[in-house]
Amino acid sequence: MADSLKVRVREKLLRQLAEDGRRPIREAEGDDSRLLAVTDDLEALEQAKEGDPIVEELAQRYWVP
Repeated sequence: MADSLKVRVREKLLRQLAEDGRRPIREAEGDDSRLLAVTDDLEALEQAKEGDPIVEELAQRYWVP
């Protein structure tokens, strides 16, 4: 069975952090707004329940099929 949308979005956000940051957000230099935004979106996703509208919104924002 295919992964849920929430799982796919989470994987995409974690991949984005790894590609953009190459290290944990706490170790990033300065205020990298992109890393902060992705981290905030990941936190919002973690708090959302399956089927929450934020999951669909993030999927659209990060182009998750």
